[in-house]
Amino acid sequence: MTQGPQQSHGSQDRRAPQEGQAPQVRQAPQDGQAPQESPEPPDHRQGLRATYWLEHAWLDHHVEPGVAVEVADGRITAVRTETDAPPPGAVALRGLTLPGLANTHSHAFHRALRGTTQVGSGTFWTWRELMYRTAARLTPDSYHALARAVYAEMALAGITCVGEFHYLHHGANGTPYDDPNAMGEALIAAAADAGIRITLLDTAYLSSGVSKRRGGAAPDRHQVRFSDGTADAWAERASALKDSRHARIGAAIHSVRAVPAEQLPTVAAWARARRAPLHVHLSEQAAENEACLAVHGRTPVQLLNDHGVLGARTTGIHNTHVTNEDIALLGATHTGTCMCPTTERDLADGIGPAAQLQRAGSPLSLGSDSHAVIDLFEEARAMELNERLRTRTRGHWTAGALLHAASADGHAALGWPEAGRIEQGALADLVTIALDSVRTAGPLPRLGAETAVFAASAADVRHTVVSGRHVVRDGVHAQVPDTARALADAIGALSRRA
Repeated sequence: MTQGPQQSHGSQDRRAPQEGQAPQVRQAPQDGQAPQESPEPPDHRQGLRATYWLEHAWLDHHVEPGVAVEVADGRITAVRTETDAPPPGAVALRGLTLPGLANTHSHAFHRALRGTTQVGSGTFWTWRELMYRTAARLTPDSYHALARAVYAEMALAGITCVGEFHYLHHGANGTPYDDPNAMGEALIAAAADAGIRITLLDTAYLSSGVSKRRGGAAPDRHQVRFSDGTADAWAERASALKDSRHARIGAAIHSVRAVPAEQLPTVAAWARARRAPLHVHLSEQAAENEACLAVHGRTPVQLLNDHGVLGARTTGIHNTHVTNEDIALLGATHTGTCMCPTTERDLADGIGPAAQLQRAGSPLSLGSDSHAVIDLFEEARAMELNERLRTRTRGHWTAGALLHAASADGHAALGWPEAGRIEQGALADLVTIALDSVRTAGPLPRLGAETAVFAASAADVRHTVVSGRHVVRDGVHAQVPDTARALADAIGALSRRA
C-alpha cells in the first residue's frame, strides 16, 4: 500500500474528573499527528451515579410534572413521578426535558459551507462543486478540529448521538494514510471530545456515476479520496474499525451512482454479518432515477432490493423521488426513511412522501445532513409543514410522533435501540428546553411537546445529558465552552488552505 503522512498516537490521562471538576479537555493534535485517544468517552462511565430532577418531562405520550431520574453507569435506573421538589443532591433541570435527540444523517464537513453557498442560483450539482473544494482541504487534524466543533454545536442543540455518513477516507490525491482509517478515527475522537455518541457509517464510494460498464465509471479527480477501488477493499478497510463505549460502526452505500450494482451485495453482506446499520442516499435527485432506469431498467429502490440491500436495519436517506411501487417495497421490507427537510429545501431537491412511506411501514427519522442549520426541532417541524404545503391539509403527525422520529426512531436507525426514551434501562440521555423564552413562553406545560416541535428552536436548549454526563449546562458546553470560536477557527483554517 502506498504510504501517506505519518500518524502518531499520544498517551493521555484517562482518569475521570472528580465531582464538580470540569471534564478534561483533549489538546488539539499537531500537524501530522492523528487525533489522540479521548480521555473519557461519555458512555457507561464506571461508578458515575447521579439524580436529575425534571421540572417537566415528556414521557413518550404525555408531559409529567416533577420527575426524578436516577442514573448509574450511563443508564437510567429509576424514574419516579410525582416528585414535587428536587431530592437532596439532585441536579434540577428546569423547563421541559425530552429524551436525547438523534441526528440520523450528518456530513460534518458540510458545516464549513454554511452561508457560502447562498450567493446566486444553481442546483444540487453546482452546490456539489463547492462541496468538493472543501473536502479537498481536509486532513485528519483539520477534520478532527472541525468535527469536534460541529458535534459540540449538536450537543448545544440537544443531539446526543450522530450518524456520520463518512466517505472522506484517503488523502486528497487518493493516497491512503498510514492508518487507512485516520479520517474515520478523527471523527470518532471528535465525538468523544464533544461528549456525544456516534455511529460512524463508513461509506463505500467507488464510481462517479451509473454506468453499464462493470465496475462503474471511474471516480473523477474530486472523488478519488473517497474510493477504496472495490467493495472488497472497502470491506477490508472498514473491518479494522471497532465499536467502543461511545462509538458504533455501521456501513453506507453512498448511492446507486457511487457503488456499481454488482458490488452492492458485498456492502450489504458486510453489514448483515455484523448486524450493523446500513444507510444509503436514495432517490435524492430525479436525475439519479433517470440514470438508473436508463442503465438498469429499474428504479434505485428496485435495484437495491434486487441486490439484498433493503431491510429492517437499512435506512434510505431522503427517499424523495420514489414511486408508489417503491414506497410499497420500502414498507414491505421495513426499510427506514431519514428525512432531512432543511437540506432538501436548501438544495431545492423536493418534498419526499414521508407520510405515505410511514403508512406503508417505513420508520421515519430525521437528520440535519448538510447542516444548513443544526436544529432537530426545525427538522421535525419542517416535515409536518412540508406535508401541509403539499396536501393543503394539517395534522399529519402529532407532536409526540415527530419527537419520536427525532429521538427513539433515530437512535434505532443508528444501532442504539436502547436510547431515545426516558425509562428504566435506557441510556441516560436528556435534553431540556426552556419554557420561558420569547419562543416558548405562554403555552401550558402540558402542551410541552407541541411547544417543542412547533415553537422552540435549538437556541432554547438549556441542558444536554449524555449517558448521565452533564455535557451542556445552562446553554454552555462543558468541554467546548466557546463553541462559536471553535467553529470559526476550524472553518477559517480551511479557508486559509484554499
